[in-house]
Amino acid sequence: MENTISQPKTLQQAIKHFADPDNCIAFMVERRWPNGVECPTCGRADVRFISTRRMWECKENHPKRQFSVKVGTIMEDSAIPLHKWLIAMWMLANCKNGISSYEIARALGITQKSAWFMVHRIQLAMHKESLGQIGGNVIGKRLC
Repeated sequence: MENTISQPKTLQQAIKHFADPDNCIAFMVERRWPNGVECPTCGRADVRFISTRRMWECKENHPKRQFSVKVGTIMEDSAIPLHKWLIAMWMLANCKNGISSYEIARALGITQKSAWFMVHRIQLAMHKESLGQIGGNVIGKRLC
């Protein structure tokens, strides 16, 4: 029995699905690089995956050769793990009446301050994208 879910439909499914780091990376790669992983610095598609670190390395010799799926997104400079970001994004996108940073903090087991930080970054990126003013990165779409 396969344990993967292409699109989690419930919070419980999202938590279970994104608990696996490989599912998180596959989810991000599918949305960010649908035509294959490219170096965010030089755009070269000739990269290798370093499975022990869950990162890629560009074969071109330049600074920032190694990169993760978080590079170039709203999650880049955050110590919050990728799976918690993806669950928070799922919650914000799927709760039709909105969700507070307190609820996200409780659901993810993080501080309210961290949840507030995440909510504001995600909402700003979603708002800019919906206005057609791409100005940050939610998942791989270059925003200003």
